[in-house]
Amino acid sequence: MAQITESIDVDVPVTTAYNQWTQFETLPEFLDEVEQIVQRDDTHLHWVVNVGGAEREFDAEITEQHPDERVAWKSVGGDAQHAGVVTFHKLSDTSSRVTVQLDWEPEGMLETLGSLVGAGSHAVRKDLKNFKEFIENAGHETGAWRGDVPR
Repeated sequence: MAQITESIDVDVPVTTAYNQWTQFETLPEFLDEVEQIVQRDDTHLHWVVNVGGAEREFDAEITEQHPDERVAWKSVGGDAQHAGVVTFHKLSDTSSRVTVQLDWEPEGMLETLGSLVGAGSHAVRKDLKNFKEFIENAGHETGAWRGDVPR
């Protein structure tokens, strides 16, 4: 299983960063490989991604979520096996750190090779830079879900 951990500091309060990340259906606006997310209920999502030209669909379950702290998930069916967590850390009243930890199972030779040369880490770094640009340019979140999902 491949593991990726990447962080970025953003010039918005931790609540703003967290609130935007909970707007799962907007993630394709800054996550390059994500084509669509449909939120079925508070803890279930359907994802459509395109990795290296291969389209995949899978369902994911939010396994833990605490406002301004973390969102964790795992895939529960479909074409991809992965789990991850995004954590949010207050640096000051106007800045925060967003950290993504992702465990995923590469499929096929192309994904395995990509994993070995760090393509996944590069993609996550790029997505975090896209998030930083998105949220800092907006200056505010597009919505929020402040519910709590215990582990």
